[in-house]
Order: sequence, then structure tokens, then C-alpha cells
Amino acid sequence: MNNVINEINQRLENILSQYPDSKVKEAMYYSLKAGGKRIRPLIVLQVIRAYGLDYRKYIDIACALEMIHTYSLIHDDLPGMDNDDLRRGKPTCHKQFGEATAILAGDGLLNEAVNIILQTNLDDSLKLSLVSCLYTSSGINGMILGQEYDIENEDKKLSKETLDKIHHYKTGKLLSCAFQMGALIASPNDLEILKQIGYKIGLAFQIQDDILDVTSDAKTLGKNTGSDEANHKETYVTLLGIENSQKEVDLLFNEAQQLVYSLTLNHGLILEIIEKLWKRVR
Repeated sequence: MNNVINEINQRLENILSQYPDSKVKEAMYYSLKAGGKRIRPLIVLQVIRAYGLDYRKYIDIACALEMIHTYSLIHDDLPGMDNDDLRRGKPTCHKQFGEATAILAGDGLLNEAVNIILQTNLDDSLKLSLVSCLYTSSGINGMILGQEYDIENEDKKLSKETLDKIHHYKTGKLLSCAFQMGALIASPNDLEILKQIGYKIGLAFQIQDDILDVTSDAKTLGKNTGSDEANHKETYVTLLGIENSQKEVDLLFNEAQQLVYSLTLNHGLILEIIEKLWKRVR
């Protein structure tokens, strides 16, 4: 997986090199290259590998997804949103370049992601399916809706069902899209099962973030901790406690694993990334 991540990083650098020099390009480059685990693009390529295809033909698809994810982080950190000053161990984009440039950098990544997909040599019908998946998952019926729900429910006592709804849209949709994009390329018949695997892992991932916000530190995470409390947000930890939250994480990852075994592919390649994510709080 580390070799694949290195290839993703190199390709992201090559993509950015094609744009004219500007402060916005510098900010895009800064945020993309600040670090990050590349979980979403890695999932895309691991799914493709699991079906025995040459993942290198599809690295640009994975990069497009990472560009969308990074744009969302830039905008999420803005003063009008979470107002964070640390991301991936470095000052957030707006702290480094100013708010206006950060907004434009996020916009640039959002817009260029679709161009990256359209410029590939894939069949037009597949390109459209991939673009639809990516922008539906990140748009007003996906991640953006989840961010809206998150903002609306600050300072409120929430039920587990409402928390799950927020996490499903804010985190689960885009993470599930990574599995779906892999399926669209490698095995469309398995799309629904891979979608459900993504939703379960997405919810588990967000619950882990709730736990880490309380138990970890900024040096380890690369972002400020205690932000949920500072922003008056209900989380799994405040609702269920750390121990019960971890039980939910374990249950979701176990369910995701069982769904993987129902597929005909190289199970080890998918289970490898599930195990990697599962150990985040271990």
C-alpha cells in the first residue's frame, strides 16, 4: 500500500505542475502535499487491484477523489465553518495564504477534479458514471448536506440516529464513493455491496474521529483536538462514552469484513485497508 500511496502523491504533483503559476496554485499544492493518509484514493485502487486489474491505468481517478477530499478540508477549516488553524500537522490553508486564496484553492480543486476524470482515456459512459458518483457523493445530497446538518445541530442534544445521519452524509458518502468508483471500473455488478461496505467503514471512521478528538493530541493527529467540545458538537463519545463508541466501531468493521467475504475477489487487498483503518484507535 505504501508504494501505491507514493504513486498517488507523485501523480498529484504531476497534475498540479500543469497549471499556470499563481498564488491559488501554490495554495492548492500546499494543501494537497501537506500530508494525509490518502485513504480514499487508496481504497479506489485497492478495489481495482482486488479484481486483478492494473491499477496504474486509473490513478487519475483516485487523484480526482483526493482533490475533492482536500477541497472539503480547506473549506471545512475556514473561519465561517470550523475555524481551525492546524491541518495535517501544518497551518491550515487560510492561515497560510489568507481566507480569500483558501476559498479559491478549494474551488480550484473542486473544479479540476472533474477535468482530471474527463481527460482520461476511459470510455465516455464510464467517465460519466465516475463523475456522477464523485459529485453526487460530495454535493448537496452528500458531503455538503452532511456539513449543513453538522452546523445546524451544534449546541443540540442529539440521538444516535441523528448522529448517524450526519456522519452518513458528511463522511460516509465520500468514503463509500471510493469503493463505488472502484466497483464502476472493475465490477459494476458488485456496486451495491461495495457501497454498503463504504458506508459502514465511513461511519466507523467518523466514530473513531470522535474518540481521537478526546483521547489523542494535535501532534499525533496533525490537527487540533478538543474541537468538538469547543464547537459544542454532540458526538458518539458524549452520547455513548469511549468504551461503547469503540464497540460500535468494532461492530461496523466486523460487518464490513463479512460483506467483503461475500464478494469474489482478492479479499486480502480489501481486508488490508480495513485493518489499517481499524487500528487507528488501537
